[in-house]
Amino acid sequence: MTVGQGRRWRQAGNTLVETALILLPLLALVFAIIDFSVAVFVRSTLQHATREGVRYAVTYQTIGGLGHDASIKAVVQNAAMGFLNGPHGANKIHIRYFDPVTFQEVPDNAPGNLVEVSVEDFRWSWMVPVWRNASPVTIAARSSDRMEGLPGGQLPPPR
Repeated sequence: MTVGQGRRWRQAGNTLVETALILLPLLALVFAIIDFSVAVFVRSTLQHATREGVRYAVTYQTIGGLGHDASIKAVVQNAAMGFLNGPHGANKIHIRYFDPVTFQEVPDNAPGNLVEVSVEDFRWSWMVPVWRNASPVTIAARSSDRMEGLPGGQLPPPR
């Protein structure tokens, strides 16, 4: 082996080590950015779903065979792009009505009351838990609006 061949062989080993030292942190950073972006997307999607639920709630519409609250939950689940599917997802959706003067929770969806639709305690697990603990992120989203009166003094549908 000549002097030039030995130097090239050592440099090939250095290239491998340098590549590993650069590539591992770079991939960790890329995956962390993607992971955080997905968590922001999930939060944004749930916020959109609660807004759609409130928009549906103030119209007093119902889906055939369901009460008002069950119809609102179905609309929120449909707008959540599959993140709230099934009965487990429906349990995370909460619908509350409030008196507009005292802001105390009331049991009915009477005209003039405030309606709040929220998704609470939704847990999103990190896809790649790099440089952070692997515990899931808890995401919450809520939206509210005022229930307006029905035309002709009609009564609202049952909850």
